Amino acid sequence: MRIEAAEESSEEELEAEEDEEDEFRIKSEEELYQEAHEATKKSYDELFDILAKIRRADRFETYMNAIVFVFDQHSQYFNPKSKEDFDIRMGGKLEGIGARLSTVDDFTKVVSIVPGGPAWKGKELEEGDLITAVKQEGEEPVSVVGMRLDDVVQKIRGDKGTLVTLTVKKADGSTVEIVIERDEVMIDESFARSLILDIPETIENVGYIKLPKFYSSFEKEDGNSCAKDVKIEIEKLKEKNVNGIILDLRNNGGGSLQDVIDMTGLFIEEGPIVQVKARDKDPFVYEDEDTEVHYTGPLVVMVNQISASASEIMVGALQDYGRAVIVGSNSTFGKGTVQRFVDLDRAYRGYDEIKPLGNLKITLQKFFRVDGGSNQLKGVIPDIVLPDNWHYIDYGESDNDNAISWTEVDAVEFDQDVYSMNNLNTVISNSNKRVESSDYFNMILRNAKRLKNNRDQSLFPLDFNEYTALNEQRSEEAEVFSDYFDAYENKLNVGNLEADQEYINVDESRVARNEDFINRTKNDVYLEEVMYIMKDMISGRKDLAHKN
Repeated sequence: MRIEAAEESSEEELEAEEDEEDEFRIKSEEELYQEAHEATKKSYDELFDILAKIRRADRFETYMNAIVFVFDQHSQYFNPKSKEDFDIRMGGKLEGIGARLSTVDDFTKVVSIVPGGPAWKGKELEEGDLITAVKQEGEEPVSVVGMRLDDVVQKIRGDKGTLVTLTVKKADGSTVEIVIERDEVMIDESFARSLILDIPETIENVGYIKLPKFYSSFEKEDGNSCAKDVKIEIEKLKEKNVNGIILDLRNNGGGSLQDVIDMTGLFIEEGPIVQVKARDKDPFVYEDEDTEVHYTGPLVVMVNQISASASEIMVGALQDYGRAVIVGSNSTFGKGTVQRFVDLDRAYRGYDEIKPLGNLKITLQKFFRVDGGSNQLKGVIPDIVLPDNWHYIDYGESDNDNAISWTEVDAVEFDQDVYSMNNLNTVISNSNKRVESSDYFNMILRNAKRLKNNRDQSLFPLDFNEYTALNEQRSEEAEVFSDYFDAYENKLNVGNLEADQEYINVDESRVARNEDFINRTKNDVYLEEVMYIMKDMISGRKDLAHKN
């Protein structure tokens, strides 16, 4: 075995040397054409293979949504499988083995193992393994070679406490059977998490909470709740006596309405959070009924063009109350509508022979800010706008076909006696001056103009050499900006809370993901500017009425 391995290794080294030589050889147009032809053929072969595996339920879902989207972009039909996947994404947990899978040719490949899950605990299933068969308790194994990925996933998932046996082909070519007891699997990347931020000798000990989405296990009493999790993060930061908190809702596309009401209420005493109105009815006001204020200090909320729906409800309310400084791109996404799920099995009695029918997510209401305005189409305009790479590109609800129009309703009474800031104009002015004089932000604006010009270009040369020259020119232009952004040295120091160390250090995968999270945060120039904004808020403490 060792001799064969050595021979294989030597062959691989020779092939690598040949490839290295080929890499520097100028290929003829005929060779390039042949490579492009083969790559295109392979791509279409894979496409037709996928199309051949499409189920009737998938075609029906596509057909129904082609009709539904004409009336509203956010209404949608979900077949039973799609609804299950939606619930898992929103809830952040499932019952299964805890492995992420993909399709490679006709095989199901293990891409990664979820830390803390059943497969991780068993230590037998590994990244790169190919699953060839799945066996349920008391049944014969079923080959999954050539099977659709979602069908394989359905066979592997199951109730907590049940056993599943996987026939697996290992990297060394051996085949083994692995028995795993299914359990609850937590997908922690989507959960709220916090850090401590410092800019030495400028501003220190600022809490940072990242919330990727407003997740909630809607139908489970003991399910996940982002509002509860953010409350926990706030309590941990308060124990560190942070000077302020930054809540990051960038790229947060929304989620649970009840959770956004509860979460907004963490920062005010009580009062209206959002108004919700059906077509022919008066607005209904959702209120925070918790009189306790869980955080009373300086608060900055970060958003961008992708912050939508529940994110917009929260930042709109906090902005109306004057409770936080909102910082971000030109505006948020602009989704001001509320959807509800209708279980079609419950809606239609009988027809048991064709059930389950799936679910219809349908727009039934619009939501409005407490000041009566709507986020629909327009989004929320931040108090402080920081330029980004999409600064000159329109993106959001207004780009959707058949988007619902903007309207407004009467304002409701609201106020808060938690944190009043009388120097907001000074904070905004100082930030604008820093951005205008910043080489980095000016470089971002130049890059934004480049991206806008590239996007607007609609005519392209058909001649191969001219087209290649255009691509090379664009690559060179992009590289100038990439090199500049990569070389930027941020002044931000980032660290974990001591309370999180035990959870992080459970395994190498969590440690690696945490390091990636810290590095991305550390290199975030927007966070650096937000820290200066926070400093201005704190420096103006004499102008503030602050209740502890």
